[in-house]
Amino acid sequence: MKILFIGDIVGEPGRRAVKMLVPKLRDRHAPDFVIANGENSAGGNGITPRIAEELFSLGVDVITSGDHVWDQKEVLELLATEKRFLRPLNYPATVPGQGAGIFAVKNSGLKIAVLNAQGRTFMPPLDNPFLLAAEAVKHLRAQTKIIFVDFHAEATSEKIAFARFLDGQVSAVVGTHTHVQTADEQIFPGGTAYLSDAGFTGPHESVLGREIEPVIKRFLTAMPQRFEVAKNRVLLHGAVIEVDEATGQAVKIQRVAEAV
Repeated sequence: MKILFIGDIVGEPGRRAVKMLVPKLRDRHAPDFVIANGENSAGGNGITPRIAEELFSLGVDVITSGDHVWDQKEVLELLATEKRFLRPLNYPATVPGQGAGIFAVKNSGLKIAVLNAQGRTFMPPLDNPFLLAAEAVKHLRAQTKIIFVDFHAEATSEKIAFARFLDGQVSAVVGTHTHVQTADEQIFPGGTAYLSDAGFTGPHESVLGREIEPVIKRFLTAMPQRFEVAKNRVLLHGAVIEVDEATGQAVKIQRVAEAV
């Protein structure tokens, strides 16, 4: 089984990249299931029900998120009604939505679990993702051995430690949030595929997807600036993971970096 994961989609350019490139990636890699982090897909800040529906219509099966999940007030409706949209698992239990789910893989009879968790180092103070993920994985494995984890975190050390902690229990742990694709794709001894950061899908003639000059001005002056989504050199970043259906262990991971 092959999973295509699309790194953080940033604004309209990122959504356009999904529209233009996912068909090509389907032809090239033949993924059975597509997951995308969509927390920046609404103008670079959050996500709305309309944009989620757009991404689903473009072939995304599940949308994950992160610390910008709350940036659009309409997200509450999305969390209440759409099981294919996940927010980080380690928000308090009283928060709307879900951090994990089990989904049918079309035309295969297989099930895949997707789990979304958020780190705590240099990030908002949430519940411990290690403890909550370990407990969630126990329940998920009772229904399927194929488990994909989007770990939305800032610190590389926390990402690696989290993936090592889950090695052998999940099929893949791929990091998001920093928007810079790393070159450390590997399969750990227990069979868990790992990549510190999938990168981002959107305009790369930018600072992490934003117009360059306002970001520089912020660093020069420490004054507030409007960080508009940039426009040029649009790329889709992500990864393709191949998983043994019987064991749930990864057999291959490959980075994706495709230009519009």
